[in-house]
Amino acid sequence: MAREDAPQHFDVIVVGAGISGIGAGYYLQKNCPQKSYAILEGRENFGGTWDLFRYPGIRSDSDMFTLGYAFKPWTEQKAIADGPSIMNYLDETATQYGIHEKIRYRHMVRHASWSTEEAQWTVDVEIGEDKQPERYTCNFLFMCSGYYRYEAGYTPDFKGTDRFQGQIVHPQLWPEDLAYEGKRVIVIGSGATAVTLVPALVDSDTPAEHVTMLQRSPTYMVSRPASDKFANRLRKILPSKMAYAIIRWKHVLLQQLIFRRARTKPAPIKEFLIKQVREELGPDYDVETHFTPSYNPWEQRLCLVPDSDFFNAIKRGKASVATDHIDTFTEKGILLKSGEELEADIIVTATGLELQMAGGISAEVDGEPVNMAEHVSYKAMMFDDVPNFAISFGYTNASWTLRADLTCDYVCRLINHMDATGTEIATPRLPKDEEIARLPWVDFSSGYFQRAADKLPKQGDRGVWKNLQNYPKDIFALKYGKIADEAMEFTKRHPVGQTARTGEEEEPQAVAAE
Repeated sequence: MAREDAPQHFDVIVVGAGISGIGAGYYLQKNCPQKSYAILEGRENFGGTWDLFRYPGIRSDSDMFTLGYAFKPWTEQKAIADGPSIMNYLDETATQYGIHEKIRYRHMVRHASWSTEEAQWTVDVEIGEDKQPERYTCNFLFMCSGYYRYEAGYTPDFKGTDRFQGQIVHPQLWPEDLAYEGKRVIVIGSGATAVTLVPALVDSDTPAEHVTMLQRSPTYMVSRPASDKFANRLRKILPSKMAYAIIRWKHVLLQQLIFRRARTKPAPIKEFLIKQVREELGPDYDVETHFTPSYNPWEQRLCLVPDSDFFNAIKRGKASVATDHIDTFTEKGILLKSGEELEADIIVTATGLELQMAGGISAEVDGEPVNMAEHVSYKAMMFDDVPNFAISFGYTNASWTLRADLTCDYVCRLINHMDATGTEIATPRLPKDEEIARLPWVDFSSGYFQRAADKLPKQGDRGVWKNLQNYPKDIFALKYGKIADEAMEFTKRHPVGQTARTGEEEEPQAVAAE
């Protein structure tokens, strides 16, 4: 239920109380202290991904020095953190900066409508289990709701699932009471979730008898220590913030170097990654079949294996990998195309996510529906012809929070620029005198991106319309670049077809922003 005394209008409404939403709260308070804001969260708790996923072993798939906020040093010893540790970090951040008080839980945003005449968004919300309708308004709408459906993950339409006598589970909806001790488990998939689950299931206090990771095709994997010795030593001799900045940049630059080399000279990177797996599993293991992908490195995300736990589970005989296609589920397990049958008591479908933009809300601008797939992204966070609207969408080739920090900072700069220039509306506009090619928003071959290609916005082939996926370049573009560029139109509130002062018929005019 909404509080009766709560104001229904805010300068900024943030949707989502995960990493991006909590970060947005910090930046708004720091950089736009004169602005009112609220965070609308559809679920009953903060944390987003890190509260939703409860499967065994849930952890970060990148280091916490870059997954952590720029303004809040990660101080734990382990650089690869488990889900509860990340939740504690988010709780500390929200408590330290008074952000908890700004979050309105069980407020599910369903629709947003922009009015140029009023220079504001009207946001329709359903509150609580009984879905009580409520309406808010704001001048700027900031979507920090992630990139996938929280209600359910993606599961292919496997033949024969109704025949299986055991239990079928998707990691996104992991049952708290799932008993896997002494059971035979098949984990379908080869991404980060599968690689996390396999060692967690066999190394727990109630271990599974055996876990088989069943994959259609291999994924590149890289083993790294869960703790960063360099970081832990540096923090002993330098002030916390200084050490954090150095460590963060070390990880950023190393990751960028590997990514660029993988794209420009993939062969030596591929050789290095495969060689590392051979060293982990020994000369007799069939690395060619199970760990040699058909694509080049970083065309999909690399799978991180902290402290070699996944490889160690295989070497101990507690886990194995099967590379084949599924023919059908059977009463006892899964029949493969090769004719082999894998028996199981539990089958886990770690088969991915269902992507959606802007939390799946419907939106309209001056009565016209907004179809994200028909729009081109501006600086990978706003969209042509959609005013005062931004999303936080992290990197596919680096930590999510690196870009979330930059996006939040940019949104504050944009809001402050409008205040300084006496404007109220910021709208990206595609150039009228040149053709901007429309390309896939993200150059990634992962299945979840390919399945959602018809729902995602496009990127352009140049300038502010290109999705750089490059943190150092984005720093210059978003943190220090011009706000008033050739693509951003700034206007005042202006009734369509009338001048603000006289009511005479004329076209709305852009306001000079310099």
